[in-house]
Amino acid sequence: IMAIISSYPTITPTSSDLLLIVDTSEDGNPTKTATIGSVAALSNSYSLGYTVYTAQMDAAAGAEPVVVELQNTTGLTFTWTRLTTGQYGATVAGTPFAANKFWGIIGAKILQDVSVLRITDNTVRVDVAVPSTGAAVDGLTAGYIEIRIYS
Repeated sequence: IMAIISSYPTITPTSSDLLLIVDTSEDGNPTKTATIGSVAALSNSYSLGYTVYTAQMDAAAGAEPVVVELQNTTGLTFTWTRLTTGQYGATVAGTPFAANKFWGIIGAKILQDVSVLRITDNTVRVDVAVPSTGAAVDGLTAGYIEIRIYS
């Protein structure tokens, strides 16, 4: 008789902890174990077809943006600068932003119209504007950006 699953304690697993799995390629006794580390390695080897850069951005009026990188699987270094009122740019080495291989999205915590644009094969631009008028806003509050580079 098996115990009720909710009666087991909850833990934070380590890479050497074991998971029960069912080997669907085997008849008879398909129940096996795998380490958390081996499942993570398999997960990391699975390709989604793109690499990703995700960051949180803030900028005070007239200031360079403060960027906190949350995830970067691109292998690229994004160098962010203030271009002008309401515009911030990032430059990377090489030419990874091919026109048909780039996707980007950005949102802000407060009511600001924000957009991310591919400018060249190695530069992107973030625009910040007043929603009702479209006028440039000199600053960015809690912007979250994600850029995908497709293979």
